[in-house]
Amino acid sequence: MREFIVEADGGSRGNPGPAGYGAVVSDAATGEILAEEAEFLGVVTNNVAEYRGLLAGLRAAHALDPGAAVHVRMDSKLVVEQMSGRWKIKHPDMKPLATQARAVFPPDQVTYEWIPREQNKHADRLANEAMDAGTGAAAGSRAAGAAPADDGGVPARAEPSVAEAPLSEQRLTTPDEQRAAGSGGAGTPGGSGEAGTPGGSGGAGTPGELRAAGSGGVSTPDEQRASAPGWSSAPDLGAPATFVLLRHGETALTPQKRFSGSGGTDPALSEAGREQARRVAEALARRGTVQAVVASPLARTRETAGIVAARLGLDVTIEDGLRETDFGAWEGLTFSEVRERYPDDLNAWLADPQACPTGGGESFAETAARIGPTRDKLVAAYAGRTVLLVSHVTPIKTLIRLALGAPPESLFRMELSAASLSAVAYYADGNASVRLFNDTSHLRP
Repeated sequence: MREFIVEADGGSRGNPGPAGYGAVVSDAATGEILAEEAEFLGVVTNNVAEYRGLLAGLRAAHALDPGAAVHVRMDSKLVVEQMSGRWKIKHPDMKPLATQARAVFPPDQVTYEWIPREQNKHADRLANEAMDAGTGAAAGSRAAGAAPADDGGVPARAEPSVAEAPLSEQRLTTPDEQRAAGSGGAGTPGGSGEAGTPGGSGGAGTPGELRAAGSGGVSTPDEQRASAPGWSSAPDLGAPATFVLLRHGETALTPQKRFSGSGGTDPALSEAGREQARRVAEALARRGTVQAVVASPLARTRETAGIVAARLGLDVTIEDGLRETDFGAWEGLTFSEVRERYPDDLNAWLADPQACPTGGGESFAETAARIGPTRDKLVAAYAGRTVLLVSHVTPIKTLIRLALGAPPESLFRMELSAASLSAVAYYADGNASVRLFNDTSHLRP
């Protein structure tokens, strides 16, 4: 029985973006190159391009000898693990391609091996030449100012940072670009008011915003994996589940900085809040990456989610675990009013995450105890996809805190504005990366 080596790669410049694949078939005994395949695919995702490269390589090998044994070598751990049967294939665009690839040869004739990207240079070159030809670039060249290519053979383009470009103009970042590297100002008690996790509206530098080093914003579900140094995870863990976290728009209580949790009057959005929701919707529509919308059951989040989802052409799923903390007897009061009426309870609450607000409200520890399982459930349900979660200050700050491994008191050191956007990517190995925090650029005139 003859034995072939198939090396395949694919990539997209932008995700989705102009894409191509390359595949090489060689004789396992002699190393002789028997076939080369490459094609420009138009605009598709990185993962789809990788699967198309695999399919082309297998078909080329089959045309040479249908009875041959085939050993596939790719630098995409996602494709290798999925085709080896160790990882499930959930993405609807990849399932039919995987089915077609499995049908080329009988399963017992094909084996798969992950290899480092530097060992897949031939297929990578063919993929890039296909993309260059399709986009009119010089063969074999990278875009001007491009960063080193990622593990899927895709150049990670140099783009303006979040601080330099408004949200509507940001390129969405790659899943394994450098982790979030710094935060803005720390809030002062009583500043944010509505969710009861006090924070000021200012601070040094870029107030209350967590900027991603070298990134351009929120990661997309099928984004290419960049081989960034530092805190990056393994080379190719597949597409993360990305939570775009939207705090609801203003209510009548928001400008007054009053506690407004899940145990109060459940106010609707004010007209200002509805306008904020419309601006968020337009920004997310321009970005075009949100694939699902999930909201807290409270009126202000359902209304915000409804406005955004209508613009995106999506439905809204309600998730009770995303509801705001119950602030007990403090509901509807300002921070100063709570300090005046319940000073001992407030001091205990500020000092201890286990302490509850007066009158049987919910402690921050209790909130975190339901946010953690809610996060895990949603990560599993939206693996490899980008989902908009419309929630409140405490749940969003808790998700950020848990992603960073920060202590509970960090909740008091984050500012989260009405209708702001944050984002966290969750990877297959259990790690998380904060991509964006408290972005309000879409609200500016």
